[in-house]
Amino acid sequence: MTIILRRARSTDAGTIGSILHGFALENDWMPELHSCAETIAFCGRMIDLEWVTVAETEAGVVGFLALDGREIHSLYLDASVRGRGIGRQLLDHAKSARSELSLYAFQNNARACRFYERNGFAEVARSDGADNDENLPDIRFVWRSEDVING
Repeated sequence: MTIILRRARSTDAGTIGSILHGFALENDWMPELHSCAETIAFCGRMIDLEWVTVAETEAGVVGFLALDGREIHSLYLDASVRGRGIGRQLLDHAKSARSELSLYAFQNNARACRFYERNGFAEVARSDGADNDENLPDIRFVWRSEDVING
């Protein structure tokens, strides 16, 4: 499978919004706070801010990463392509442009937490979720390029 990483276009909002909304639907621990249409509109705003890189195959857009400065706001893949290295490619692309990255992952999302740890991120804090919209306990992860060199 050939993966192309590219800057998102406004026409990608529907696809990435569906991927993001689908994640909430497939995880019973994740509250569904927004409709699919609201999620698509939110993704359109992230695209307008030029935060979003998409992963595209011959089948179309299958995942995306939204990066605001050094903060990874979102990294989601269509369920059909998880575990194939596409998330790592998106993450490596973000790492290539920064010396430090940070993000939050929900504690219930064990798969994501393991993924970030395998890719050089270190846990730096935990919270009870009072500061996120979902009110779910989360973990703050940080990656620094020197962590890889000194690791």
